[in-house]
Amino acid sequence: MNKQRNLLMGCIAALAFSACTNNTKHTATITMQSDFPAPPVASIKPVKFNEFGNERIDNYFWLREKENPEVLAYLNAENAYCDTVMQSTLPLQEKLFAEMKGRIKETDETVPQSDNGYFYYSRTEEGKQYRIYCRKKGDTNAPEEVVFDVNKMAEGKPAFIFAGYDISTNNNLAAYASNETGSYASFTLKFKNLETGADLPESIDNVQGFAWANDNKTVFYTLGNDALRAWRVYRLELGSNKPAALVFEEPNEQFIVGVEKSKTDDFIFITSGSFTTSEYLYLNANEPAGKFKVFIPRTKDVEYHVYHHKEKFFIQYKDRENLNSMLYEAPLTGYENRSNWKVVIPHDASAKLEGIDIFSDYIAAQIRRNGLNEIKVLNIRDNSSKTISFPEPVYTAYMNGTPEYNSASLRYSYTSLNRPNSVYEYDLATGKSTLLKQQEVPSGFNPDDYTVERVWAKAADGVEVPMSVVYKKTLKKDGSNPALLYSYGSYGASSDAYFISSFYSLIDRGFVFAVAQIRGGSDMGEQWYEDGKLLKKKNTFTDFIACAEKLIADKYTSPSGLAIMGGSAGGLLVGAVVNMRPELFQTAVAQVPFVDVINTMLDASLPLTTQEYEEWGNPNIEEYYKYMLSYSPYDNVKAQNYPNMLITGGLNDSQVGYHEPAKFTAKLRAMKTDNNILLLKTNMESGHGGATGRFDALKETAFEVAFILNRVGITE
Repeated sequence: MNKQRNLLMGCIAALAFSACTNNTKHTATITMQSDFPAPPVASIKPVKFNEFGNERIDNYFWLREKENPEVLAYLNAENAYCDTVMQSTLPLQEKLFAEMKGRIKETDETVPQSDNGYFYYSRTEEGKQYRIYCRKKGDTNAPEEVVFDVNKMAEGKPAFIFAGYDISTNNNLAAYASNETGSYASFTLKFKNLETGADLPESIDNVQGFAWANDNKTVFYTLGNDALRAWRVYRLELGSNKPAALVFEEPNEQFIVGVEKSKTDDFIFITSGSFTTSEYLYLNANEPAGKFKVFIPRTKDVEYHVYHHKEKFFIQYKDRENLNSMLYEAPLTGYENRSNWKVVIPHDASAKLEGIDIFSDYIAAQIRRNGLNEIKVLNIRDNSSKTISFPEPVYTAYMNGTPEYNSASLRYSYTSLNRPNSVYEYDLATGKSTLLKQQEVPSGFNPDDYTVERVWAKAADGVEVPMSVVYKKTLKKDGSNPALLYSYGSYGASSDAYFISSFYSLIDRGFVFAVAQIRGGSDMGEQWYEDGKLLKKKNTFTDFIACAEKLIADKYTSPSGLAIMGGSAGGLLVGAVVNMRPELFQTAVAQVPFVDVINTMLDASLPLTTQEYEEWGNPNIEEYYKYMLSYSPYDNVKAQNYPNMLITGGLNDSQVGYHEPAKFTAKLRAMKTDNNILLLKTNMESGHGGATGRFDALKETAFEVAFILNRVGITE
């Protein structure tokens, strides 16, 4: 997310442990907070705020002072306390890490993709943390060229993110972005000569996107401001010693700017968009010194996306009457006149058009219907169509992106809760799918050992909310099983059911794992998203509570065994529901949670705040202020019993400041009335996504899973 706040994970709340210790499945003694030394106590330094006649007192506002030694001392003290409490789980963590690592094929590679005379792929090697990006010229039997070995680039660095690369038209140069902070919001753009292997002298900081022109020397890139909003586009001519030229600036603080190249390589597009409105500008990619032209002037509450075809434009279009989007075609000249547009895919209130891919003779459309994905292929020569449909009741399928405009096939992936990811090639002419690669689980995995179900929970207002559920076939629904419920529920991001090998360390120990497709995501269409944001945001939380109650009512689990998890905006979900219904949950894991909603959304200097007024509301308006205050997790902590809680943060997090989980923890420590465990774990070297190496990230997952298991008395 942005304050995409866009992770997997969540939250859990707890009842009395007597129920757990009496359960035959949970035989170990469960430790309580009083079994350990006293936890850290953050100093109380009250700061008063007054908005619309309401006085707020924030005792921990000072924790946002990142350079303050007292702040760092508090975070380190919380980390030390966390280590003390989790000391007894170290053997379990090691066992879990070994299990999780055993499900990964350490030496592996992706299926090569053809693009402009080369086959591109990436691979991993045993024991190495990062990917190696490669290509072969002409065919897949040609000698390998290593484009980037991220292991070498990350050597000696505590955090390293390789954000991607783009190859020049003549295949000789690579523009690439990376950082050493672990933050997702800002990268350094550099350029590599693929013939010599050396970097060019040019280097630009605070870059968020980039695209090559066709002259093999001009690059367009977006630059972030102090609030990390991409707001300017520059043109840089490599080797010219000329300063980069500003070609576009977006003054509206709610709009974020991007730059991209059309699949045909004919145009450079500048995109500028808010959560509800967008605008495209375009330039002939062969004339990089030219002037960008607006495609269609922006109109409030109209979002459009432009796809260039050699013979026409395709325009994905959304407005308030067509929330699920529709697709038009328009001529290359005269497209400005809406009377020249023709409907290709009409609006469907029951199916959302999520995106398309363009080919010389076909369009492939990603459609979401009833919470599930399908791919529709249209022949633009004879207007015939085919649909790639899938037989299972719960699954995820998505197009992988096929780089070549003239390709005769497209790539897509298919996965489900008990089906490892499979990559298929679909013949556009015949409609035949061919399996190219299936994710291997070296330690062994049999999908038939597990049951996958789709379950519907009735929300407080009567709306039916879907859940995807997986568990071992031998499990009995008698209410005695532990369970983990996960969701996200913001920004229109769908909580799809896909294969997560790490969570089988829970499932194989008798857990039920469920993913809730709550409002705030667009799982059931765009109206599903509309009904879970702004002044309807509480539907997200009550939907999640309804899903938890359904798992309990149908005897999948009980409150004494139910854990919940969510990250970023999913951490907001976790924080909100443990305030609302703490007795419903046994454990909660809130990863980098967006919990200090009012303070963050009132501070326009913070990254991403103003852009998100259309997601959460603008608290400078009284109606929104009062509504947001009524659910903001930090502002609604009260003197009551809370579940066991693990809260994580990242010191370099640009999406959700480290101070949000820290303040939430400090206030919970001061207010909660229970004897349950509360831990704060801050990664002092990374950002929103935690550890950047694949094995280091796996260790963090093993830590979280160990916490969940420990809280129900499972020790091995």
